[in-house]
Amino acid sequence: MTQTHPFFDLHTHGFVRVATSTPKVRTADVAYNAEGIIGEARKAAAHQVDLLLYPELSLSSYAIDDLHLQVALLDAVETHLQRIVEASRDFATVLAIGAPLRRNGRIYNCAVAIARGTILGVIPKSYLPNYREFYEKRWFAHGRDCVDLAIAIGGAEVPFGIDLIFAHESIPGFVFGMEICEDFWSPVQPGTQAALAGATILLNLSASNITIGKSDERHMLSRATSARSVCAYAYSASGHGESTTDLAWDGQGMIYELGDLLVESVRFDREPELCIADIDCQRILNDRMRMQTFNDAADASGRPEDRFRTVVFDHEAVGGDVGLNRPVRRFPFVPNRQNKLDEDCYEAFNIQVAALIRRIEATDPKSLVIGVSGGLDSTHALIVAAKACDSLGLPRSIIRGYTMPGFGTSETTRSNAWKLMEALGITAEEIDIKPTARLMLENIGHAFADGEPVYDVTFENVQAGLRTDYLFRLAGQHGGWVIGTGDLSELALGWCTYGVGDQMSHYNVNAGVPKTLIQYLIRWTTTTHQFDETCDAVLLDILETDISPELVPAAADGTIQSTQSVVGPYELNDFFLHHIARWGQKPSHVAFLAWHAWKDAQNGDWPEHFHDERKSEYDLATIADWLEKFLKRFFEFSQFKRSALPNGPKVSAGGALSPRGDWRAPSDAVADLWLAELRDNLPR
Repeated sequence: MTQTHPFFDLHTHGFVRVATSTPKVRTADVAYNAEGIIGEARKAAAHQVDLLLYPELSLSSYAIDDLHLQVALLDAVETHLQRIVEASRDFATVLAIGAPLRRNGRIYNCAVAIARGTILGVIPKSYLPNYREFYEKRWFAHGRDCVDLAIAIGGAEVPFGIDLIFAHESIPGFVFGMEICEDFWSPVQPGTQAALAGATILLNLSASNITIGKSDERHMLSRATSARSVCAYAYSASGHGESTTDLAWDGQGMIYELGDLLVESVRFDREPELCIADIDCQRILNDRMRMQTFNDAADASGRPEDRFRTVVFDHEAVGGDVGLNRPVRRFPFVPNRQNKLDEDCYEAFNIQVAALIRRIEATDPKSLVIGVSGGLDSTHALIVAAKACDSLGLPRSIIRGYTMPGFGTSETTRSNAWKLMEALGITAEEIDIKPTARLMLENIGHAFADGEPVYDVTFENVQAGLRTDYLFRLAGQHGGWVIGTGDLSELALGWCTYGVGDQMSHYNVNAGVPKTLIQYLIRWTTTTHQFDETCDAVLLDILETDISPELVPAAADGTIQSTQSVVGPYELNDFFLHHIARWGQKPSHVAFLAWHAWKDAQNGDWPEHFHDERKSEYDLATIADWLEKFLKRFFEFSQFKRSALPNGPKVSAGGALSPRGDWRAPSDAVADLWLAELRDNLPR
């Protein structure tokens, strides 16, 4: 059933549904081509597409050579263009079609924007290829000097020139510009100027015959443009039906956003095809705010926004819940494809190893001291340290690992800690902190010392603090320094003990790695045989252990303390962290993305080798509840811990939380406005 609250409407959050089209084409048959264009527009409207892109010269056909100079054909183009304009009154879809149009004795290869029975504007092609198989200068005039002009179409004066962008009057960020085929093979793209003028979406109407390797070249240019111009880039090339006298056509369509491929068409398809994706215009605008280079480039280019004409339109978009047609990664820090997973894990692991090597070279320690709990974080920090020693030709025995059981330590984690230290061949010791913890609790008058089962924050922090205190004193005693083990997810949530606790170390190799990625990094070391089989077996066993600080004794039924029952599932928290810290998205926007990512475990991609029994799904109420807790912890509670972070390497492009790097924030802020934004914009 369609959900009517504005939250469920993708336009509320600045998404725009864009499609590329490969319509039916018959060489130089303008009436046939117009029918194909209208037919694809009807299909696009049925899919609630906001903006539909056609190939270059889609109305006349591209490969018709000197027929472009035939007046009968050019008259037919103008006649059937009006037919398309009239038909568009019934579509809540903006059309971008290609047509040869005449002005002042010249023919221009044009992109025509049409919405609800109106031609919004016409942009001529700037760069005309006239080499190898191309002869466009034989027929067309270039449009590089066409600014602040108009063109007569159907008895009306329409904006004409390369200085046009088109902005929706009510959908935030929906601003598009157009360029044509060769324009983006040029060293200076006209579309770049449109982006600098404010366009978040660039459309390329292309013909582009296919040759071996050309598809890769188009991908490269589209990806680079969307990344460099901080925009979305949609590309549509001519397909079946164009003349094959000397050339062939593959009908390639694709849409990129900030360097990410959202969707790609099937090539060499004989049938018409729509290639649909929802573009996050708000994400684009947020990145431009952060990337001062983009704004500096706009100034250096003479502020295109001051000279471009903005055509405002309203295409009366379909509202309500029409879904979300784009890949939303459940694990934004973990790639979905196996080849990228291997590549990213290799890079992440070696970033950590290389950073630790440099710190070892700079300080020449006699030992490296680390607390080993048998949990994920300390395990990963330890294998990074082991690999760093191997790379430096140092004996692993200079790593001094200490397991320090407390009141909640399970035999499983204690045993795994010992197995791992022995398998890696480091110097291993055990210090039972319970006697010292009891003494401290007694000295401060804590109820636990009198036999009461009081397991409060003080009870927990006494243990966490003692462990860190021991490590620092041991480092001093053995002429070394402490390797930190806490991860990025814990820093985001403040799930660490400040100062004399796991928040502090001499160097924290895990500070830039979120919990969801650490699991994959550990598994990657086993699948790529970074260590021996004995070590691999221990690592795989540790991966199966529930995440717990193990600071509170197990319940009578054996249930151990659960981190995720308190702070929320790390898979959700890492999702929230990525979209809020990296992109600055509003909480309601994040909730919308999370709902589409997590509402159905059966839909969407999962990372390779993800166990079926661990594939979770969450309803909107659950997502909102944990997001509220995240906002409270991230913005209001835990910044003081991040403001005093020890050194550690940034690992993910998603960012780190170092006050010397990606994230600088006041320690005494409140989360009220983020909480209010979420509550005000979600259905009750």
